[in-house]
Amino acid sequence: MQIAEIFYSIQGEGRFIGIPSVFIRTSGCNLRCVWCDTPYTSWTPQGERWSISEILREVAKHPSRHVVVTGGEPLLTAEVEELTAKLRTLGAHITIETAATLFKPVACDLVSMSPKLANSTPRRRAQGRFAKMHEMRRLNFKVIQQFIDRYDYQLKFVVDQRDDFDEIAGILRRLKNVDCSRVLIMGQGKAARELRDKTKWIVELCKVYGFGYTPRLHIELFGNRRGF
Repeated sequence: MQIAEIFYSIQGEGRFIGIPSVFIRTSGCNLRCVWCDTPYTSWTPQGERWSISEILREVAKHPSRHVVVTGGEPLLTAEVEELTAKLRTLGAHITIETAATLFKPVACDLVSMSPKLANSTPRRRAQGRFAKMHEMRRLNFKVIQQFIDRYDYQLKFVVDQRDDFDEIAGILRRLKNVDCSRVLIMGQGKAARELRDKTKWIVELCKVYGFGYTPRLHIELFGNRRGF
């Protein structure tokens, strides 16, 4: 598997925020979010080849049973099903972080989906050649529904402006049986101050729509850096 990094930290977002976890970050992505906070897995993918046995040995060095398989887009990885199956035999609690553009029958305890809103599409001249590809791929309702129907899940949306809430509501109307308590909103930003400036209006709109709010604790604590 092409791995960008494996590190031990706490979860910074979502249902298990603050839980010590081992992060397995794959390299490679089928989207090109303009605000991507891990460009070394998408715009300029980096990493090294790890065997599954090497990954398992690295995971076993750490005391937490929580493991997060993230990216990039980990479901692009051919070996992800085998990896998650092996992690389960170790007794790991497995979270998959995915944009939900691809479906694979992985072994996991929580599918953490982050469908991308229009605010993610690259528009600047230097990046605009990716816009059409990104727009075509960023929302796959069939895949999102498959995960909702088959797994414990959370839906995380990155918002940048107030109008993003209307887009989220439109997405949810196209899905069935969505539990709004599993819909979590977080601000777009790579710096703690930038995120704090958005918190109040995001929380107020979460109250209007009935969505949950999730901070980005890792940025508050460590900044936007690798292997936090």
